[in-house]
Amino acid sequence: MTDTVLDFASLLCSRLCHDLLSPVGAMSNGLELLVDEDDPNMRARCMELLQDSARAAADRLKFFRLAFGAAGGFGDEVATAEVRDVLAGLVRGNARVELGWMVEQPMIGKSAAKVLLNLAMVAFDALVRGGRLDIGAEAGEVVVRAEGPRLVLDAEIRGVLSGAGDPQTISSRTSAAWLVMKLARDAGGQITLSDDEAGVLLLGATMPEHVAG
Repeated sequence: MTDTVLDFASLLCSRLCHDLLSPVGAMSNGLELLVDEDDPNMRARCMELLQDSARAAADRLKFFRLAFGAAGGFGDEVATAEVRDVLAGLVRGNARVELGWMVEQPMIGKSAAKVLLNLAMVAFDALVRGGRLDIGAEAGEVVVRAEGPRLVLDAEIRGVLSGAGDPQTISSRTSAAWLVMKLARDAGGQITLSDDEAGVLLLGATMPEHVAG
């Protein structure tokens, strides 16, 4: 295993840890409050905080396990229902974002699933004031559409997805975008993206032979 592969793996781990810090930290705070709290109403509120934070942490772990890891069984494909469920878990933590699922086929290639999930995460993060996130897939292509009152796509992530990024400057923030580019290119495909003007952002990937028709 090369140092480059190890460095990339460490960056993905850094991204995962960064996203888990908030719900895990909230659980820690909730436990500290619960220890010193005697009021029944406040204790009930602490328990709600712990439950919400634990659910958010579990949802994110399930998402990252499929988006970055080797979840989905031993075959070359994964059930689209599983992809939909982990994505719904990611979005569930933000009540201002509505998820639309427009994937009809029951199975999808694992590489295409990872590309879809990571593009969806990029688009989800860009919906800084909420909005709608639509997911589609058909023969050889996955598409993510984000629409909201304000869209902000990180310039470095945009550079990576457009092919203009420098591999020497990869960071934990751009690691998911680099993973998308690598998977798409290895499949003989490419990434396409639109400008985020008029409150709409389109992200797509051609994945020949990796998305069932």
